[in-house]
Amino acid sequence: MSEFLSAYGLFLVELLTLALLGVAIFAVVAANRRGGRAQGLNVEHLNRRFEETADALKDAMAGKRAKKEAKARGKERKREERERAKQDTRRPRLFVLDFKGDIRASAAASLREEVSAVLNVATDQDQVLLRLENPGGTVHDHGFAASQLMRIRRRGLKLLIAVDKVAASGGYLMACVADRIIAAPFAIIGSIGVVAQLPNFHRLLEEKGIDFEQLTAGRYKRTLTLFGKNTDEGREKLREEIEDVHALFKGQIREHRPQVDVELVATGEHWYGLRALELKLVDELRTSDDFLLEAAKERDLYALAFKRRRSLPERLLAGAETLLSR
Repeated sequence: MSEFLSAYGLFLVELLTLALLGVAIFAVVAANRRGGRAQGLNVEHLNRRFEETADALKDAMAGKRAKKEAKARGKERKREERERAKQDTRRPRLFVLDFKGDIRASAAASLREEVSAVLNVATDQDQVLLRLENPGGTVHDHGFAASQLMRIRRRGLKLLIAVDKVAASGGYLMACVADRIIAAPFAIIGSIGVVAQLPNFHRLLEEKGIDFEQLTAGRYKRTLTLFGKNTDEGREKLREEIEDVHALFKGQIREHRPQVDVELVATGEHWYGLRALELKLVDELRTSDDFLLEAAKERDLYALAFKRRRSLPERLLAGAETLLSR
């Protein structure tokens, strides 16, 4: 009897495991299908959102007068909209974009679509604000993201960048192209430097009697390797490449922020917003929220977000990279 119960219990455990596995697979497939359909440009009128949240608070405080006052405000807004339509008067616009960076700056794929959309409709009176949160990563990916922002500058539109949390390394490579940089007092700014690092398992393999063969054509096709024996020549070549990238990074800052003493700040250090202002790495201490509330008095604010279709492997890889960067 005990053997039967043990076998039956094991059967139930196996059945439960299979059921949970099936649910997990179904959830992943469903999420992948939802992700595949979610592509396109989403636009939100931020002025309207600010008005609605303010109305909600006013209604809560007004008590019994809430409905009457809400109806009056609604009528007044409709009257103002009709009046503007008759006069054909249009306020200048501020297009608001968001960029949350990872090691490969994967958000650049959406940024290019958002920038293209803005450039198709913007006039010379309009401006662009990018809310940037980026701790840095690979050089070429972040250089590409910075080049998307340069499209805005070349069009003659004013580009503002707001940093509430961090714009370091490749993040600052992007930020420095702006006409004006706004940062929160304790946002992390800077890290103007380049780093390359990798483990080497040559001695471990050698102890285990494992040979590693690597064939290359071209003297510097491979400088350092994970499994082979590294040479001083290879190390020196990689060091030269890193210094060259650093020089290009400093040149980007000199071009777009001539007020900065580049040699003073290009040490790989980072600073909080308060210190970054003293070093002229940023132009103003303010959160993006305060800036938008002020801008809404004179401009129509539109937040753009392009949602691109990503496969399940891409999403899993992006999650792993985000975890790694943190």
